[in-house]
Amino acid sequence: MRDKRDAMNRLPPATEGTAHEPTGAIRPGMLFVINSLEGGGAERVMATLVRASVDLYPRHPITLALLDRTAMAYDPPPGVNLVQLDCRGRLLPSAIALRNLVAQLRPHAVLSFLTRSNVANVIATRGRPAACIISERVNTSVHFGAGGWAGKALVRLFYGRADHVIPVSEGVADDLAQNFGVSPDHMTVIPNPVDHDAITSMVGETPVLRLARPYIVAVGRLVPSKNFAMLIEAFARSELDGDLVILGEGPLRETLERQARTLGLEGRVHLPGFVENPFAIIARSTLFALPSNAEGFPNGLVEAMACGRPVVAANCPSGPSEILLGLPRHSVTATIYCPAGTIVPPNDPSLFAAALRQVHDDPERELRGKTALEASRAFSVERTVRQYWDVIERGRPSGNPRTGNAIELQEIKR
Repeated sequence: MRDKRDAMNRLPPATEGTAHEPTGAIRPGMLFVINSLEGGGAERVMATLVRASVDLYPRHPITLALLDRTAMAYDPPPGVNLVQLDCRGRLLPSAIALRNLVAQLRPHAVLSFLTRSNVANVIATRGRPAACIISERVNTSVHFGAGGWAGKALVRLFYGRADHVIPVSEGVADDLAQNFGVSPDHMTVIPNPVDHDAITSMVGETPVLRLARPYIVAVGRLVPSKNFAMLIEAFARSELDGDLVILGEGPLRETLERQARTLGLEGRVHLPGFVENPFAIIARSTLFALPSNAEGFPNGLVEAMACGRPVVAANCPSGPSEILLGLPRHSVTATIYCPAGTIVPPNDPSLFAAALRQVHDDPERELRGKTALEASRAFSVERTVRQYWDVIERGRPSGNPRTGNAIELQEIKR
């Protein structure tokens, strides 16, 4: 049986003769850092970024450092120097091990994903010539929530000390600036890439789930922030024929199944769990629904658009309004119908139900799907990777390397 690794391996390989950078002298090396490649959205994006970087920027020796020694769901491409550390999920060992690696490799820049890797990056490059670039993948305030004071403190203490911060959406950037003291001058918003070639290939495969009736589809972990309970309620209120499919696994499975039975939807709400190829199922749906209360950048939304599906999305922090309307979230206060679908105020099952029915019954629904596909091309792999490398090649701002590692390591030990 195939695993998640197969999907990543369907990305076009980095081969000789396909490079977009002119040949010439070898340039300084680049170090990418992430906790692991066990699986998940950030890990998939990192694997995509590294793979495409080998193709587009072959003169830069590339090292991928994984802080933890765990199984990999995504294989790095040939030509990448893979370093698997053994920090076991701990921050201080991560910072020390990464600092030693930076001293050994002497890279031009270090780019990291996820909070632990980001904090370790700031410490590891302090006092070194390597540029420190960190990427924030989530809306930080929402992600850590009311009880996440330790995580928020780390972000507040360290993120502003990076040379550059790459948030995945304008909403994430606004949160970092307003609540964590990160200067907007040090941030560049770069959305996640969507691999259209891989998605098109997987759409053509036979779906593992086949239903006799038309269906609406949603994708995500079965956790409170994804707000699938609201989606089930909205689906019931919509009184649409057909079914609802929610792809994903998580701790709320029994709660959601019980809710569906209570609302008389038994046999019409399907929770098949994690599916290796969701795109074959998404592409055969009537529309895609995103009911979330919080997203950093909604990968599933853009991937559904890349499948040619119209969408109904809650205007949550962060990303849906930027993707569908090109507008910041705070400027959108009502339901707005747009060429690719509909955006709805968050956590309102009545408004969401009306939007589901409107898009479902729209005689031009397929045209909306084609429009969604074209809009998704703004998030192509090559375009996104070039944006990352524009930041990477700037390097460190002029001036002396940052100092202060002893202080920061003491702060971590506390």
